[in-house]
Amino acid sequence: MTPPHTSDPSEQSTAAARRAAAHPAAPGTPSAGAAAAPVGAPARAKQAAGRFFKEMDRYPHNIHPALVPGVDVDDQRIRYGIDKPMLIIVGAAVTGFVLWGVIQPDVVLAATTAALGWIMTNLGWVFNSLAIGMVLFLLFLAFSKYGRIPLGLEGDKPEYSTVSWAAMLFGAGIGIGIIFFGPYEPMTYYLSPRPGAYEPASMEAVKGAMVQAALHWGVNAWAIYAIVGLAVAYVSFRRGRVPLMSSILTPLWGGGTDSVPARIIDGLAIIATLFGTAASLGIGALQIGSGFTLVTGWSPGANTLALVIIVLLTIGTIISAVSGVAKGIKRLSNVNLMLAMVLALFFFVAGPTVFLVNIIPGVITQYFSQLPEMLSATTADSEEMNEFLSTWTTFYWAWWVSWAPFVGVFTAKISKGRTVRQFVIGVLTIPSTIIVLAFTILGGTSIYLQRHNGERIAPGNDIDALPKPEDIFFAVLDQLPGAQFVAPIVIVMLAVFFITTSDSASLVNSQLSQKGNPNPNRWVTAFWAILMAGIAVVILLMAGKDALQGLQNLITITALPFAVVLVLMAVALFKEMRTDPLVIRSDYEKSAVANAVRYGIEEHGDNFSLRVIPEEGEYAAGAGYDSHAEELTDWYARTDEDGNPVAYDYEIGAYLDEHGNPVDEDGKLLEDEERREPRGEDGEPRGEGTDGSHRAADSDA
Repeated sequence: MTPPHTSDPSEQSTAAARRAAAHPAAPGTPSAGAAAAPVGAPARAKQAAGRFFKEMDRYPHNIHPALVPGVDVDDQRIRYGIDKPMLIIVGAAVTGFVLWGVIQPDVVLAATTAALGWIMTNLGWVFNSLAIGMVLFLLFLAFSKYGRIPLGLEGDKPEYSTVSWAAMLFGAGIGIGIIFFGPYEPMTYYLSPRPGAYEPASMEAVKGAMVQAALHWGVNAWAIYAIVGLAVAYVSFRRGRVPLMSSILTPLWGGGTDSVPARIIDGLAIIATLFGTAASLGIGALQIGSGFTLVTGWSPGANTLALVIIVLLTIGTIISAVSGVAKGIKRLSNVNLMLAMVLALFFFVAGPTVFLVNIIPGVITQYFSQLPEMLSATTADSEEMNEFLSTWTTFYWAWWVSWAPFVGVFTAKISKGRTVRQFVIGVLTIPSTIIVLAFTILGGTSIYLQRHNGERIAPGNDIDALPKPEDIFFAVLDQLPGAQFVAPIVIVMLAVFFITTSDSASLVNSQLSQKGNPNPNRWVTAFWAILMAGIAVVILLMAGKDALQGLQNLITITALPFAVVLVLMAVALFKEMRTDPLVIRSDYEKSAVANAVRYGIEEHGDNFSLRVIPEEGEYAAGAGYDSHAEELTDWYARTDEDGNPVAYDYEIGAYLDEHGNPVDEDGKLLEDEERREPRGEDGEPRGEGTDGSHRAADSDA
């Protein structure tokens, strides 16, 4: 393919068609001297410029696709509303499942267990390939020419400072899962390691257990989240489409988000989010119940207490959703984040501090050295490996797939103005680092106490003697000083995590079922919160004492379809980034310089310099490239709420009335200070051209 059309973007924006051409050096000057146009160039330039004036009228809003600064969804004219078919169909399907699970939990367990077995045997490789492939794909985007693409308009600054952004990514990595699995998972690997990895309860198993946990919660997990977050941020802040999963896939099938395929995609995202989040709520309720029993000494039965907790906390979520107290919940969430940091510090100080300090570097080093071996394990290796991967690794990849719409939308919202490279590096490293440290502290403390405190957690280092998963955190906490004061705080933390997680996930589902509405109907949000709680109840009922079995079954089954969607997202994202304005200019520049240098050497030998003039021959930067193609121009053509074309000026970033005057969303005239000042890629205001037009210096060489 011939490199895209390129020339100085500012001069094209004033309808002056020019090319990077080579010209002989003026007499008496060195080879890099002043440029002089060859004979006949002025006439040829005049003709080419005239043709370009006519061609510019063929572009939407008279702007070349390489010069579009981007389109923000907030600047689009969109009519939102409840997607009733999706709400009814998905809501009815999930409600039917909940009723089935409540009435016949054993039948549901048997059916889902059989389905899980088939998926693990035949399609488990899908999840493993996804976990590896997404990391490689994201790193390719970050460190290629696509890494410079901004997730927003060119020149826009990030909405949040780097410190604030990192802090919010840090918060995204903290939740119920760390408190539940932090001590439990490493302890399990210590007593029952991956087949062939190391001897159970050995010194080698100490670090090996935490390395295995780091695999499941680290970079690979966040790569699955990041692909959704990156795609949502790109299509919303760069391409101006609503933040729906189906909107990301538009380049693959065209059309809008009201088509049947689009609704299926968004429906799958809602279902995956419902089941993935409900799993966290279920284990959170179990752990709150365990802590309640420890503190009060009263135990009405683990599942009974957990069911009561789910009902009470879901009521709290509904109140949050319908009463407009979201700001208060957000403040509470921030306090909870601080408490989580204090809890980790408590384990670090009250626990085996020296041991933890010594082991953390070893865990990090071993993680990277053993990463290829851990990722290359397959179900075909042995029956034991098949069971291990089905129980742990593949299950985790499926869980993260089900969480991807929820976490992805969050990371997208806070990353407006970042570049692709900044987004990928930040999302893959910041939360992963925090989680690995947390698991090392919590898991390292539990393993140390098991080895040096009379094997009180699992007598005889017997995996079957290990307490129930929801009890292990408090069993470890009970061996530390001040446990009686810390336990109530942990219970409150878990309750807040429950409400904030349910509230946020329900909000995302509400947006998905209301055509991407940033301010969705509160009662629809409450409806999804109720269904989420219902699924959590079914997970507890169908699995009896082993809630994790029910969790594993439902998550893996419901996540499989969305795993395919993630692959399609990556394909659609790459396809669209290839025609991004910044990428087009970058390709034009390479073509222009290469053609000009070749022409200069052929025509003038050593003595030539470069300047931009019109050219339509083989040396034109965009020779053979159709810059009028619909895939390059349709996306930035502005319309009203009904899809009718409207006038827009990209230079000032404003809609125009019938007289060409800039107006706001309500049609009122904008004052000069309300117009967006044109800016270059560096974020600085564009300088004035010689003809009074704004010109941007393009630096994509």
